[in-house]
Amino acid sequence: MQVILGIIYHFIGGFASGSFYIPYKKVKGWAWESYWIIGGLFSWLIVPPLAAYLTIPNFSEIIKHTDGATLGVTYLFGLLWGIGGLTYGLGVRYLGVSLGNSIILGLTMVLGALIPSMYYQFFPKTGKDTFGMLVTTSWGLTVLAGLAVCILGIILCGRAGSLKEKELQTVAADPHGGAEVKTEYKFGLGLLVAVISGVLSACFNFGIESGKSMAETANELWKNANPGQGEFLYQNNVTYVVILWGGLTTNFIWCMLLNARNKTFGDYTNSKTPLLRNYIFSALAGTTWFLQFFFYGMGESKMGNGPSSWILHMAFIILVANMWGVILKEWKGVSSKTKFTITAGIITIIIAVLLVGYGNSLKP
Repeated sequence: MQVILGIIYHFIGGFASGSFYIPYKKVKGWAWESYWIIGGLFSWLIVPPLAAYLTIPNFSEIIKHTDGATLGVTYLFGLLWGIGGLTYGLGVRYLGVSLGNSIILGLTMVLGALIPSMYYQFFPKTGKDTFGMLVTTSWGLTVLAGLAVCILGIILCGRAGSLKEKELQTVAADPHGGAEVKTEYKFGLGLLVAVISGVLSACFNFGIESGKSMAETANELWKNANPGQGEFLYQNNVTYVVILWGGLTTNFIWCMLLNARNKTFGDYTNSKTPLLRNYIFSALAGTTWFLQFFFYGMGESKMGNGPSSWILHMAFIILVANMWGVILKEWKGVSSKTKFTITAGIITIIIAVLLVGYGNSLKP
């Protein structure tokens, strides 16, 4: 039952992450850097401490009494993840919701799943999965098989994206007589940005690991107050506050530089744009983004912050993002072969989710 609940929580988190960019499409007349930072203020500054305040009594005291080295490393990983986060926005811009999410989150999934287990192989810690466990146990091998299948699904999605690029370059209009197919599709630039984003975005999971002592403190305090009720669902909310300070720092500096370079500071007060609508949709996007980790923390409390949790979280994000790509007609005007390829990629990732869930259920 714990595994099933964990999968459900990870699905909800994945749905939030795979969907958060959609409200940004409703923003009119603003440059990317303007709506990205407004949404980011909610993602990284406003909502995380609010969530921690509502779920963890005196969460600020836990942060206050955490040693400086732990806070510093956690914040640093947040800074690095922040670079991945801002390049994520550009990756989606140039590759589309489907392909952008698939490449970025695929790399994030692989690195975020395996590197912590390799670290704990050399620096063992009670309750942490090591790489040795993954390659010598039936549950570990099943989880790795799920990871491999998911990589195959990502490759299929990437192949579909490549086919899409070629077809959109040669098809000027909807073959059924509709409007011209418009796109910002720039595969080469988008791929470079996506690889950088995928590598650095894995630092979020490293931040969770480095700040784990804060979550453990919150967990112990809750268990002492609620004996016999299992693990605290919201224990990671205090860690997120510190990680996202780092993410905010990177993104704020970059967006302000872009505002200055592109002379777009006026976006925030431009009465010729629907200001209230733009602020509301940016805030909605930012809040939705944070919900992915709110529910990730709940899923992790049921399954542990090992490879299974991270793989499931990333796989669900990729699934939802590709579904949105279909709904938003990003594949409009492409051939049946391309549609078949993206469908095969989605189905393959679903199989990967089932494998990882099954493997986790075998864990002693």
